[in-house]
Amino acid sequence: MPVPWLRILDAVIGVTDLARSRKIRTMAAASESQSVAESARVPGGLEARLAGVVVAALKEAFDRDTRRLDLERQQLEAERLRAERAMQLELLRQAADREIARLRLLAGVDLVAWLGSLGLVAVRTSSASARVTLAVAWVLLLAAIATSFAGQGAVARSLEAKSAGSGAPGASTLWLTIFGLALVAISVLV
Repeated sequence: MPVPWLRILDAVIGVTDLARSRKIRTMAAASESQSVAESARVPGGLEARLAGVVVAALKEAFDRDTRRLDLERQQLEAERLRAERAMQLELLRQAADREIARLRLLAGVDLVAWLGSLGLVAVRTSSASARVTLAVAWVLLLAAIATSFAGQGAVARSLEAKSAGSGAPGASTLWLTIFGLALVAISVLV
């Protein structure tokens, strides 16, 4: 019987191919696991550390920005409150200025009326009732001048206490002026 050399040769080549393929597979698996281990160890670890540093830097920057924005909000709120207080004080000062101007006007009217009534005494000295009425008018006009000054002082004190009003002296100045002028008029008519 003839020897099937071709089959034997084919079988030997197949076995060597099988041995080589196993050897190649184990070498490929080993090199693949080694490259995976190296890639996981060196670049992956470096990338993870770099990523951690970047995340920490970003978190710190966001925290710093948040603190800065909070501080800016607080400063804006403080500025707004300061501006409101300044506006209220300015309005209060203007009201006090108006009240003082009114009281000074009344004091000027009182002074002119008092000086004018002094002239009446020199010109008109006929009756005792006219003199008594004129004397009471002088007292009222002088009291009006005094209460005007007291009202101006009250306005200054109330401005310090942050409320612009002359109070009772300011109100009494007007009424004393009116009564004093009325008595001067009555004394002239009598």
